[in-house]
Amino acid sequence: MSGAGSSAATTRSAAEYRIEDLAHASGATVRTIRAYQDRGLLPTPERRGRANVYRDTHLARLRQIADLLDRGYTLASIKELLEAWDAGRGLGGVLGLVAEVHGPWTDEQADRITRDELHAKFGGVQDDRAVTEAVELGVLERIPGRDDEFLVPSPQELSVAVELHAAGVPLTAISGHLRELRGQVEHIASRFLEFTTEHVFARYLGHRPPTDADAAEAASLVRRLRPLAQKTVDAELARAMRTFATRHLQHHLGADTPLTPGPSTSEPRSVPLPPETMRAVQRLVGPQNVAAFVAAAAEREVQTRTLDALATSHRESGQVGQNG
Repeated sequence: MSGAGSSAATTRSAAEYRIEDLAHASGATVRTIRAYQDRGLLPTPERRGRANVYRDTHLARLRQIADLLDRGYTLASIKELLEAWDAGRGLGGVLGLVAEVHGPWTDEQADRITRDELHAKFGGVQDDRAVTEAVELGVLERIPGRDDEFLVPSPQELSVAVELHAAGVPLTAISGHLRELRGQVEHIASRFLEFTTEHVFARYLGHRPPTDADAAEAASLVRRLRPLAQKTVDAELARAMRTFATRHLQHHLGADTPLTPGPSTSEPRSVPLPPETMRAVQRLVGPQNVAAFVAAAAEREVQTRTLDALATSHRESGQVGQNG
């Protein structure tokens, strides 16, 4: 009986929904719809008899909310955006900015790979643990209903793992390195966003939400600045790799070259003393005076070496003057 009534209502007006029909069309639950209504995120439905009647505007609003939630916005911030829309300020520019920020930050296209193809790339050995780790890291994404196939968001990243494994690097080491690298790269991305927000975007985001014009201009700037972070990192990575690759090569070929730069002379560092030396100092000055004695001895040594260096320099300059 109720099903026939619902069909009749749908036939009478395709723009009218009972709450159950709205839930089915939007993908939200009845409970969620009521919660949104209580929080003021949905317009008040029309009351017809004992039932509420919703329209296409409610369906469009639910889809907007779902999209913004997927993009990481909280319900509180979504309410601010929707209130601005209802007040006539418009959301076109804001949603354009949201779309721009959430757009692709690379020209790389995602790909798909079967489980058999994946195993073949890594030497033909089935390693379910490695696959699970790759999914956790986002290198692979499961496809609902397809246990034998994965989405590859970044084929380049997967190809790097394949090459490293072919060169002899264990899969566990590759995933561990990626976890470490990702933390460092995320820090770089965060700092770049803080920098650009402070010096570029702060003036456009002073309003909550920003005006259509400010949001549109900020979206244009995002398009312009989008490649700058990657270009900067590429250039700095090339410089660092050139420096450190040379240092590594010299070190492993036997040259007396440290793998990492030495500590700055302006920064203090610990220098271990032999235990017998420490015991001798304690007997000489007492345990309570060891630190002061060592500091005074070190300072005296520095002064002596400085004077020696100055004297040597003076003698050499004198010899040069006589020879000249």
